[in-house]
Amino acid sequence: MKLTDIKKLKVGELRSRLKALGLDNKGLKAELLGRLWSALEARQSEEDGDEEEVKLLNDRPLTLSAPLETMDVCPASSSPPTGEYTDTATQTEADTGLPSPQHGSSECASSLQPGSECVSECVPVYQVEERDVEMQQGGAEDPAEDRRALSSEDMMGRGRAFYEFKEEIRYKRAKSPQPPVDRDETQEEDEDNVRLDPYDSHLHFEVGPDCACGQPRFWAQFPSLWSGCRLTHGVLEGRVGFEVRLERKLLTTQLKEQEDGDPYGLRVGWSVANSSLLLGENDFSFAYDGCGKKVSGGKEEVFGEPFSEGDIIGCYASFSTDGAVELSFHKNGRFMGQAFALDASVLLARPLFPHILSKSFSVRFLLDPSALPWYPSPPGFTPLAALSAGQRVRAAWPPSFRAQGEMLLMVGLPGSGKSHWARAHMIQHPEKQYRLLGTEELLACIIRGGQRESRLQQASQCLTDLIKIAAQTPGNYILDQSNILFSARRYKLQLFSGFSRRVVVVFPSADEWKRRLSRHQTSNGEHVPETALLKLQVSCSLPEQQSDLLEELQYVELPQEQAQTLLQEFKDEARRLLPPIPKQEKKKHRLHKQRSLLRGPPPSRWNDTRLNMQPWRQQPRYWSVPYPVQGYYYRDVGYSGYEGYC
Repeated sequence: MKLTDIKKLKVGELRSRLKALGLDNKGLKAELLGRLWSALEARQSEEDGDEEEVKLLNDRPLTLSAPLETMDVCPASSSPPTGEYTDTATQTEADTGLPSPQHGSSECASSLQPGSECVSECVPVYQVEERDVEMQQGGAEDPAEDRRALSSEDMMGRGRAFYEFKEEIRYKRAKSPQPPVDRDETQEEDEDNVRLDPYDSHLHFEVGPDCACGQPRFWAQFPSLWSGCRLTHGVLEGRVGFEVRLERKLLTTQLKEQEDGDPYGLRVGWSVANSSLLLGENDFSFAYDGCGKKVSGGKEEVFGEPFSEGDIIGCYASFSTDGAVELSFHKNGRFMGQAFALDASVLLARPLFPHILSKSFSVRFLLDPSALPWYPSPPGFTPLAALSAGQRVRAAWPPSFRAQGEMLLMVGLPGSGKSHWARAHMIQHPEKQYRLLGTEELLACIIRGGQRESRLQQASQCLTDLIKIAAQTPGNYILDQSNILFSARRYKLQLFSGFSRRVVVVFPSADEWKRRLSRHQTSNGEHVPETALLKLQVSCSLPEQQSDLLEELQYVELPQEQAQTLLQEFKDEARRLLPPIPKQEKKKHRLHKQRSLLRGPPPSRWNDTRLNMQPWRQQPRYWSVPYPVQGYYYRDVGYSGYEGYC
């Protein structure tokens, strides 16, 4: 939509469109026009065409909605993406087939009803707050430079850097976050209770109130995300098992539009602590996939039968005295076979934890030690929840309070080495159990099925919501984004108020940055246009020590003074090479038209005899000045120039 088209809109239309975008719709028409035009520039469509139109209502994914009814017969689940941190994700074709007839306890049958316990507890319990936008000062940022950074066609749809920068610009108009409200942390959790571990899961996995059921948090907004979670306790000896019930599919209208053949998926199995939450994509995680395969280390083999909604999967581990272990699976009480046989040299005396990985599925574990099993366990096996405390291994305890948590905010231009530094820091400090929040990590959880541009956009938008969730969840986090805008850094640092906040700036020398950027583009197959880099340099700003926002500022490459000097050189050179910023069209002031005075007799209805009124007649002239220009406001000075306005 062009600026001339926006000017033709009426005030009511402007307000309705601003409301649809979540913007403030109060003010004069000039203010509404400026606010809407700024929002449209920040939300330029990624589609190429002769006319660039902005879809005001469809810019963000659909909001959470209630699950629709499901069909009784459905295809098997598909495999999740690879666990490697690359720009692409892999997915195997789903094996079509009919699931076995559902049978079992009445509790299992009731799980399919809309009013089942897990559905009432888990189906959207959490909804991310809307992105409230309102103009706010952004430090030393230049709005014209931001417009230039987004208006270029060569920047549109050119990779991760563009979508991250696009999300950062939103913070320039974002309201300051509300003071954090600590959750009720006086409730002490029983260390011996086995439950889903919300701290050993993806942030986009939502654990139910009873900690026995869960589902993907953003199943309606981002249905292509795989979400994983482990239990709080594991085992390293004996013969132990657990049961998982597939509660229901989470349907949305978006799933019909996906190119992927099967939008649902589930994996159940075992993994060691601190391994990837993408079950089956690591050498130390072992999964039974819903498409009828066993998966470990990213390798798939045909195994068992496909399973789907309403099925109950039993997972059993048999440890021998020498440390070897055999993993087998059951489906609805029927033995599917032994899936994995591991030598003692594989686990190295590390415990195995129950693990699930879900995509658009809600699940429930049987974790009540006094409850009867859904299906009888094989002879000699004991449910994990029924083991004594000495026979189980508790996962590491996370921070309980915000003050115990730490947030590292990475800052740097694309390709400067932020992700490399963050992962190296995580390896050096495994005891802190950092959660890395970055676009690459989310891309690894998104299936292959849409265009790369669409997946990048989803990952960037989802990351914005995950950061808000992380700020309310005690833990240790690393925010792996560019964060080159002052307003974006300020908002995120305020969001994590109460944490130990540390800003890490990765700003290498010019030659080293070019070398790293070239290597990054070659390895990821992502080309960043030269013009786009120049525009990012113009918009970039480096942080300074601010006691009210951060506790520590660290420059890991060039010192702060040298980095600031080099950045200024980048800015000067970029402004010289870039074309001038197009000036915005100035708004022309609307002149009020003068309304002529009423001359002559009034309308004919005034002479209607039915009104019992005397007919109107021309009044005699008692003054020398003509009657039409006489009025209450007629004076020699003041209002004499506004003839006809009163």
